[in-house]
Amino acid sequence: MQKPAFDPGLTREFGAPLRRAVNKDGSFNVERKGADWSAFHPWLAIVRMTWTGFISLVLGFYLSVNTLFALAYFSMDPAQISGSASPTAMGRFLNDFFFSAHTLTTVGYGNLAPAGIAANVCSTVEALTGLLGFAVITGLLVARASKPSASIGYSASALIAPYQNGHGLMFRIANQRSNNLMEMEARVLLMTVGGPPEKPERKFEPLTLERDGILMFALTWTIVHPIDESSPFWGKTAEDLKRMQAEIIILIKGFDDTFSQIVHSRQSYRHDEIVWGAKFDTAFVVQPNGDLLLELNRLGNYSLTDNTPVARISRDEDPTRISNSA
Repeated sequence: MQKPAFDPGLTREFGAPLRRAVNKDGSFNVERKGADWSAFHPWLAIVRMTWTGFISLVLGFYLSVNTLFALAYFSMDPAQISGSASPTAMGRFLNDFFFSAHTLTTVGYGNLAPAGIAANVCSTVEALTGLLGFAVITGLLVARASKPSASIGYSASALIAPYQNGHGLMFRIANQRSNNLMEMEARVLLMTVGGPPEKPERKFEPLTLERDGILMFALTWTIVHPIDESSPFWGKTAEDLKRMQAEIIILIKGFDDTFSQIVHSRQSYRHDEIVWGAKFDTAFVVQPNGDLLLELNRLGNYSLTDNTPVARISRDEDPTRISNSA
């Protein structure tokens, strides 16, 4: 039986130019269509949304429910809510709105109170809605705060940079939070498109790394793929990578010592996000008191190694030399 080609789970089939396999936020460039409503899980969507979106959703729920019940009280006889009477309609509506807020949160200051059967029934329903609603919000808040997550920063570009006596493909990462990440591991794949024009397909090649793991992730980690004769970058030019629609896919895994959980991060660099003939600048300095200062805003800073853009990884006798001739 023929050994199947390596596929990390992103399929080898290729039908049209693809924007990228992994988006810059780490999500996979896949849209789902055709699932029935039973597959839709709003809980997961809320847990995974941004904090800004979550807070906006909670505030929207709070204001919407309060307004809905305030309109219900406002439609009743003014005598149904003791203390809500006002010379103007707007004043009465605001009193009903504040009574709704008191009921929804089960605060009850006493200045407003239900005085009729209709108001008591409505306030009972609202109190139950508030109890259940805030219980769900609390559960979502706990789920969001306790879910494993990592805020790993990546350099804006990957570089073809000097490495030992030759060159290597490299990019740099750093932990953007103050929590401790330990036992970090990295896996890097090169995705290219090739084959006959009538039936192109994607090819995935694991890249050998200088080191695929570190014990302590306190500073930056420059992940390096040495370019030698065994590297898929050997003999390639920037134009070659563009023609093959090359994309470097990165998977990072580590242990969060603060929450005792394993966290993951994903990123990718397209062929046009690779800078040839450059090297990273130092991103940390030793302060006068002896402490190390990591400057995260310098994570992606680099300098060109010469004034001529590198065009090709050489095929010459010296496998580490970069030639500027195509």
